[in-house]
Amino acid sequence: MSSPLHIAVVDDEIDITLLLANYLKAQGFRVSQLHNGRALLELMPVDTPQLVLLDLGLPGEDGFVIARQLREHWRCGLVILTGRGDAIDKVVGLEVGADDYVTKPFDLRELLARIKAVLRRMAPSEAAAPAAPTADRTQLRFAGWTLDTAARRLVDTGNAEVVLTTGEFDLLQVLARHAGRVLSRDFLLEQTRGREAAPFDRTIDVLIGRLRKKLGDSADEPQLIKAVRGAGYLFVPTVT
Repeated sequence: MSSPLHIAVVDDEIDITLLLANYLKAQGFRVSQLHNGRALLELMPVDTPQLVLLDLGLPGEDGFVIARQLREHWRCGLVILTGRGDAIDKVVGLEVGADDYVTKPFDLRELLARIKAVLRRMAPSEAAAPAAPTADRTQLRFAGWTLDTAARRLVDTGNAEVVLTTGEFDLLQVLARHAGRVLSRDFLLEQTRGREAAPFDRTIDVLIGRLRKKLGDSADEPQLIKAVRGAGYLFVPTVT
């Protein structure tokens, strides 16, 4: 029997962590309740969760800095759960590597659906590829890079792994499998986020920016991911 998936809930409001812990435990998850970023960073090396629910408004701490540290050192799902509803905060949250962003007050069932969606996208067995000439291949090579879709790893030209978030990996995989075709934002949203995508969602543009940075690509003179005005994005290199 497989072990229950581990979720870390990080919020300085004890009643919220208790509410979420009780609900998620009832859904079959193992839950760690934490109330500051230091406790989370101490937990990560010894009992790494599959997903972190992170409040941005931790007293005396910058939630964005904590999120960035998670992304730099660990491979796990990250859902920001916060009272900050400003669009700029959501964009910054996505830019630092969050897989999703949920504002308070929230519906527990909707939150559970979003958590499950992130976990599904993280699981290699769930990474279903859309029909394309390269759909049956687990290693996609382009411009000296290797994207291993089974292990969910990206290796650079020097054979070093480049850590991608769940959203970044899913988007790069879709782009690579459809190399040479202009893909609309709606299509990319559907392929990477499914029904969790919201109208006018800027997730794709944010993820594209993060991917370009990690791939060493330029928005001004792109060699890998080209924006096509009014149409979407084109993955330029040949994929083998």
